[in-house]
Amino acid sequence: MGDAEGTRQVLAAKFQAVFPHLDERQRRLVMGAEARSLGHGGIRLVARAAGVRDATVSLGVDEMDAGAEPLGRVRRPGGGRKRAADLDPGLLPALLALVEPDERGDPMSPLRWTTKSTRNLAGELTRQGHRVGADTVGDLLRAEGFSLQGNAKALEGQRHPDRDAQFRYINEQVKAHQDAADPVISVDTKKKELVGQFANAGREWRPGGQPVLVNSHDFPQDSSGKAVPYGIYDIAGNSGWVSVGTDHDTAAFAVESVRRWWNAAGRDEYPQARRLLVTADAGGSNGYRTRAWKAELAALAAETGLEITVCHFPPGTSKWNKIEHRLFSHITMNWRGRPLTSHEVIVQAIAATTTRTGLRVRAELDDSTYETGVTVSGRQMDALPLTRHDWHGDWNYTLRAEPYDQDAGAPDPFDQPSPDLAWLCHPALTGLPAAEWGALTATLMTLHDQQREASLDKRRGHRPRIKAGQGTGRRPVLTLADRLLATILHYRLALPQVAIAALFGVRPETVNKRIRDIRQLLDQAGHTIQPGPHRLASLDDLHQLAISIGITTQPEIKTAC
Repeated sequence: MGDAEGTRQVLAAKFQAVFPHLDERQRRLVMGAEARSLGHGGIRLVARAAGVRDATVSLGVDEMDAGAEPLGRVRRPGGGRKRAADLDPGLLPALLALVEPDERGDPMSPLRWTTKSTRNLAGELTRQGHRVGADTVGDLLRAEGFSLQGNAKALEGQRHPDRDAQFRYINEQVKAHQDAADPVISVDTKKKELVGQFANAGREWRPGGQPVLVNSHDFPQDSSGKAVPYGIYDIAGNSGWVSVGTDHDTAAFAVESVRRWWNAAGRDEYPQARRLLVTADAGGSNGYRTRAWKAELAALAAETGLEITVCHFPPGTSKWNKIEHRLFSHITMNWRGRPLTSHEVIVQAIAATTTRTGLRVRAELDDSTYETGVTVSGRQMDALPLTRHDWHGDWNYTLRAEPYDQDAGAPDPFDQPSPDLAWLCHPALTGLPAAEWGALTATLMTLHDQQREASLDKRRGHRPRIKAGQGTGRRPVLTLADRLLATILHYRLALPQVAIAALFGVRPETVNKRIRDIRQLLDQAGHTIQPGPHRLASLDDLHQLAISIGITTQPEIKTAC
């Protein structure tokens, strides 16, 4: 009752102020509009507030419902201020020229390189002789169908012609594996994070005026390390596994994450599984061109007995990978506005991620060290139990669960020559007895390590960050023994560097550089190569010389150095 009385008093005050300026019909229409807005009981309440009969208010409601011709404008046609666009016919074309996507006009205009706000546009128009304000510019743009637009991430680079067909192929593979109750996982590396008191995008509820204080700059040297989250998303089970690495994002780390998921969760979820389907991006540690990724998966297949099939998304389409919007996006929302101060905080934040659809996530810290720069030779690739699919075998392939020779592509010992060229170590060619050859290579090995470290220190400007005894894993183009043999062939037997390059299967420039390096080492060791009795001009001369002194040059026969 109190509310009705308060409304009546408000209406009475409004009618007292407005009614003197209205005629009878206008008063009825105003009262009818108020009664309609109040709903049931509105006619009586308005009548009491205006001091008129209920029938008068009802008549006003009926007139509004009847759809009678509006009262129209009171001012005579043509009155009021003219629109800016009417007073200045060149205003609108000048404005549209400034906001065209192609940015037509003077390329030296400052506006071309600044934000096109209404204030800046108004200033540029005024400079051109069209006096106009920022509000008017906004009205003109809205009338022409313009609005404030942000960037839309829709461009995917060069569109591969088989993009859609690959999507269909992945869908067929997923259905086939799921129908057979075999696991299907989506894998990828989430954005690397600095560990420490650094700002994290987003906001969370806190007492007013008490934000979490973080560093003003995100300098890596101020961090406690980095976190490399590698995720595995089980598509059918709507569950995730994230290994939080502390070292490098390598193929070995990626496959180790899959291994940990299988041993901790996948084996129990799919006890009858004989196959595993992995969907991955085209690049990164699990890219389709990464040989180490395939080699590590082959080892995992042999270890678990699973036939592992990998289907890669075409280049530029990583956002369609399920893990991106089924797992990683929820992790990002879960830790928004929270500094990732330690690896433990990161692991706990990931493990606490849930959704209304039932997403479950497990996280684990992986503090292992993963070597970078590991290469897989062609011989090692040939030994893998790898079957490429008929459709885009570069994107789709299967690693069979069978043993294979994992040492097939192991690098040759650096102090030994390539096995198929070991016959070059014969004393009749080198002029060095076996014992002296071994002593010389040992000396050169030590000097080579010192030479290499000095060169790297000069190049990077600091001492190496790689721990002692931790190699790069890269297979050398020529072993140290190969380089020494090339130098002996050139200086002792006068064999041209072009012929030596053909013998070792490298470029002449490589032979020239390696011979120069060995000469420096020999000078440090105090050893001089004396010219021999034979002068060779071609590889045919070399083979004829070897045969004449009883050396077998067949690759399968190894001559000990």
